[in-house]
Amino acid sequence: MPEHEPDYFLISVSNRNNLDLCLEHALAGFTNSINGLWTFLDISEGDYISFLYAAKVKNLYKVVRKAAYRNPESLGPWPPVTFRMSGRTYYFPFRLFLKQERDFDEPMVRPEFSYVAENLLLRGGYRKTHFQADRKTLSFVSERGRPINGTDSNLGFDSPTFEPRIVFDRRLQKIPEKFCLQEIILQSLIRRKINDSALEKILEALSVDRPANEFEVLGEKALPEGFVDLFIKLKHPVGINKYILVEVKTGRSQRKELDQLKGYVKEFNGDSVGALMIAKEFPRSIPQESEILFVKYDFEQIDRSAEYTYEELLGKLKLEIVR
Repeated sequence: MPEHEPDYFLISVSNRNNLDLCLEHALAGFTNSINGLWTFLDISEGDYISFLYAAKVKNLYKVVRKAAYRNPESLGPWPPVTFRMSGRTYYFPFRLFLKQERDFDEPMVRPEFSYVAENLLLRGGYRKTHFQADRKTLSFVSERGRPINGTDSNLGFDSPTFEPRIVFDRRLQKIPEKFCLQEIILQSLIRRKINDSALEKILEALSVDRPANEFEVLGEKALPEGFVDLFIKLKHPVGINKYILVEVKTGRSQRKELDQLKGYVKEFNGDSVGALMIAKEFPRSIPQESEILFVKYDFEQIDRSAEYTYEELLGKLKLEIVR
């Protein structure tokens, strides 16, 4: 696979104490939940992150290492989180070790943060562990504040590590070591697959006469009428942008989902060059939709009683344009 071009994410922090601990130790942590796992898997070593708290974006860091720890309840530095409604207590087994690159404290109400700010506004708040920002936002924050020749995270943890596994049978789930495949994990895998090897064929099938390296593949995008699972756009548009909207379904796609995707395409008033409906199965008679590609995903030689790492599943993932 080609070398991974770094992505940029804003990590949402729930309270000031947790933010201060992240800043003090150059460390990000995520809970033993499907959202925590998703964030941990979605962000790669070499990517860049900033912290998001109280409508402000704090500092720029490079991810230098990732690790998942057993016995997170005894590790710190963050206290466990207990939710009153469910009574469930969450710990932080999934961790990113960081190196600070820049020091800044920028309000979200700037046009340069519009890509992420629109996602927040249309969501009605945070309620999400992380947001992927676009290349323009990374360029902007790379010039904010002052450069820092930071050292790597100053914490070590005396606990065994593990590599999270994905299973296909819910009975095999053993959180946080093993999670059953869910749609947000599949979305992350498909984002990586498109970025790594499938984008050129997709552009050709949509008759887009621009090279793949001029585009970026981003995570979920909020729209006035809903959300698209993935969002493909030009990194540096001039005059006009070119958008491709992507819906991902773990099972069979339905007609209502296709109609919804067609509605999203219309929202972009000509900037959209098409859309992808990616699913495990499609109706026997696939509708004739000129602006929508139907793409079937599959994992080659999967044993549904086995367990797999994220990278193993990425290697087995295949995308086939069926119409």
